[in-house]
Amino acid sequence: MNAVADSKQKGVALVVVLLIVALISILATQMISRLQLNVVRAQNIKDNNQAYWYALGAEEFARKSLSALVSLSPDNINLSQPWAQTFEYPVEGGGIKAELVDMQSCFNLNAINSQANSSNQNPDETDSEDESENEEEQSNTELKPSNPNGQTQNGRLPSQQAFHNLMDIIVDDSFVVDTVTDSLIDWIDEDDKSSDFGAEDVDYESLAIPYLAANNTMSSTSELRLINGVQNGSSGQWLNDLLPLVCVLPETSLRLNVNTITNEQAAVLAALLGDTLDNAQSIISNRPEEGFSKIEDFRTLPAVTALNLPANNIEWFAIDTKYFKLTTTTQYNDAQFRLTTLFYVGGGSVTVVRREFGGF
Repeated sequence: MNAVADSKQKGVALVVVLLIVALISILATQMISRLQLNVVRAQNIKDNNQAYWYALGAEEFARKSLSALVSLSPDNINLSQPWAQTFEYPVEGGGIKAELVDMQSCFNLNAINSQANSSNQNPDETDSEDESENEEEQSNTELKPSNPNGQTQNGRLPSQQAFHNLMDIIVDDSFVVDTVTDSLIDWIDEDDKSSDFGAEDVDYESLAIPYLAANNTMSSTSELRLINGVQNGSSGQWLNDLLPLVCVLPETSLRLNVNTITNEQAAVLAALLGDTLDNAQSIISNRPEEGFSKIEDFRTLPAVTALNLPANNIEWFAIDTKYFKLTTTTQYNDAQFRLTTLFYVGGGSVTVVRREFGGF
């Protein structure tokens, strides 16, 4: 009997030992897996942080480059200058790619309700800039007296008509053009009165997922997707064609640099001129390689003088720039990072207006 009992006890002990060994093995496996996960996580964080700092380094390099550009050529910004070239720089374990874009070679959506002779300028601008603009305004008034009520024949402000022209170039449906134009006007203006084809709070509140009109300036072009005529899902391809032509700046003045606009953006020039797309492309194609040396060279072009534009419309065109957008993409090991920076150039300095972080 004792031998049988001892045998049973040894069997139980063996089972207990095996259970303990199995439990220890499971715990060790889990610990190793978590350790490996933490090591990979720490490496990913390290790589992402390095890519982030590379992007900030590129931003600082671009800021200094713009400072040098402003000091050397403050009154003439054109595509033949070094800033317009894409910057690519290899680094250990990855690379940096940076591209500067003139943000005054597109249509500023926040300027759609801008009044004649009005511009919300950055407070950092100097008195000398104000004096030069006053001289330009004085010379512009000699071209043609502006409309006394500041409106076009259809009751829209010139800036509103310019956006309507842009939409008309891109979209074939006149109802969509009128709807989106008037709805954008209502989205930005401060009142709650709907335009003829526009929409206000009462219209947006009746949607399945209700919201209110901003009644303020836009902070991103992505807000376009919320506007009546766009949010109904029928925008399709034309919205993709429109987005590269528009931008959002922290001011409500309309200003286009005729030295930096490209053939791909010719629709913006055509819209502001109230001319055909072919004529706008012809102006851009025949532009001097280093751009117009002074704005009068553009204003006195036969294709421009033939339009007999009002003085207020002529003021939209310039050869200098106050806003640049830097798009930086960096890679370090397996990490990729994207940074978009909006610069303001004025008062002898270059400042960061906003940053947008995003991946690929």
